[in-house]
Amino acid sequence: MERVVRTGLGVRVVQLVTDDPDAARCPECRSVSTSGKEWVLTRPHNLPCGGGPVAVQWRKRRWRCRTDACPRASFTEAVGQVPAGMRTTSRLRAALAVAVEDGRDQAEVAAAHGVSWPTVQRAVVVHAVAELVEPEPTTVLGMDETRFGRPRWLPDGHHDDGRIRWCRSDPWETGFVDITGDQALLGQVDGRTSAAVQAWLAARAQAFRTGIDVVVIDPHAGYAAAVRAALPGARIAVDHFHLIMLANKAVTAVRQRVTRDLLGRRGGKADPAWANRRLLLRGRERLSQAALARMWNGCVDHDPSGQILSAWIAKEELRALCATAARGGHREDIGRRLWAFYRWCAEADIPELTTLAETVETWWPAIEVFLTTGITNARTEGTNRLIKQVKRAACGFRNRDNYRRRVRLHCTRQTRRLSARKPTVPA
Repeated sequence: MERVVRTGLGVRVVQLVTDDPDAARCPECRSVSTSGKEWVLTRPHNLPCGGGPVAVQWRKRRWRCRTDACPRASFTEAVGQVPAGMRTTSRLRAALAVAVEDGRDQAEVAAAHGVSWPTVQRAVVVHAVAELVEPEPTTVLGMDETRFGRPRWLPDGHHDDGRIRWCRSDPWETGFVDITGDQALLGQVDGRTSAAVQAWLAARAQAFRTGIDVVVIDPHAGYAAAVRAALPGARIAVDHFHLIMLANKAVTAVRQRVTRDLLGRRGGKADPAWANRRLLLRGRERLSQAALARMWNGCVDHDPSGQILSAWIAKEELRALCATAARGGHREDIGRRLWAFYRWCAEADIPELTTLAETVETWWPAIEVFLTTGITNARTEGTNRLIKQVKRAACGFRNRDNYRRRVRLHCTRQTRRLSARKPTVPA
């Protein structure tokens, strides 16, 4: 460093010269040149220092290469922090990539550091190539879908009758998550079909596929078919979250149907069934005595058929069945609670509860895996929350490659910078 000058606007100008003997080495033949050609003044962007902006002026030399066999006639000095052809320092590029990795929008990061959006994008791409590696084998794999964008109607081309057909495009992304390890999001694939999942699994190494023991999914027939085809030795598990969600939907469907049958319209504030709709979806242990009495008496007094209360009890029976996983998943306990749930749904003779019981029967092998192992899809749902945060910060994506790169950088735990004591940019 030669000197530091402060301008009238308060910006410090740091004037630098090259102090690296290897900077005069030809990048082609690697010979050191002693023949100077001219001086060049460059202004590479760098990080702020000392609480304010810093303008860097690097006065470097252009050298002649005197080696006869070398195709390069001349070259300019370059150092590790500012390689040849770069107008930003390595420290700045690392800071840009880490800022985007932490969840900030690229346009916001570019404006904060006084660079362009493509500069930030190039830094993110280079950082992702170094950080995002091929997934390592894991024993428990989680799968779930997230929406990439809004549904759109797209033309399907001209047909024989001369008319244009329109098809509905519903963009989804399927994510694969390491449930028991520390790799978090392993990758994403376009769509949520069985073929898309099989293609992603087939692209992984044989050791990765054979090492998977359990695959946790939601009750999705396409995912189940893909797992059976691509991972014949893996077990499928469906956790309690999606089962109780189906039970709550059944309670809501019964309440809406009974209200329309009794009143000829949808429920309103004056109707106890509508006023207590949230209490019907709450667990029994989370209801106070007053809330339980209000909900129970409202159903008894204003629903002569008793279907709403029967649906609520069926939901609680299913919750009691799922609770056996927390008690160790003993087969006697599971069998007793399963029989109580089936008996109640059969005696109630309500279409929504019959459908719920048939769904449980269809997915029972996968449900039993959850009850006996206690493995849930909670980490996958947490990863979906991080994915939505990235999409919200970016105000949406158009490029799928940029979307998957940004999402995996943010979600992968081994590349997350969480501790303020660990510097994100080398000093």
